Amino acid sequence: MKNFYKLISILTLTLLFTSALNAENQPHFIDFTKVLNESKAGKSAQDFLKNKFKKENSKFTILEESLRKEEQVVINKKKLVTNEEYLKLVNALREKVGKTQKDKQESIKNISKLRRTAKTELLKNLNPIIKKYMEDNKIRLVLDKKSILLGDTNLEITDQITKILDKKVTSLNLK
Repeated sequence: MKNFYKLISILTLTLLFTSALNAENQPHFIDFTKVLNESKAGKSAQDFLKNKFKKENSKFTILEESLRKEEQVVINKKKLVTNEEYLKLVNALREKVGKTQKDKQESIKNISKLRRTAKTELLKNLNPIIKKYMEDNKIRLVLDKKSILLGDTNLEITDQITKILDKKVTSLNLK
């Protein structure tokens, strides 16, 4: 009987210590999308990119409108000029339209590249912050919130990381 009580007490203590150790080793999670969108650096990068997109978009809207007017002028000249001259005008207009479309695609491509660069730079700045936070709080594993189905909100460290990031990185150099 004595051995039975010893065995039960040893098993109980083992389970308690094991569960206490596992509590420290629980994986924490962070919502990278929220950090990228709500941090000061992320917001400033988004504002910069939105303004650049609006500016480029309005520039191309004006160009497209002038091309439509030029198209009307060419259509109106159809009966006034010879067939060869009309074809030259149409071809010149097509070249302008093609160049405008190419420039617009290039502009969108550049903005996308800037967006990727900003995200990469922000994540580079975020990595050492997360590592330091993990060391300070004895966290062994941090996961992205996207890969978690359900989790205890006490294990989410998004807000803490965002605050630290805001103190260390206020803006990104985008140009």
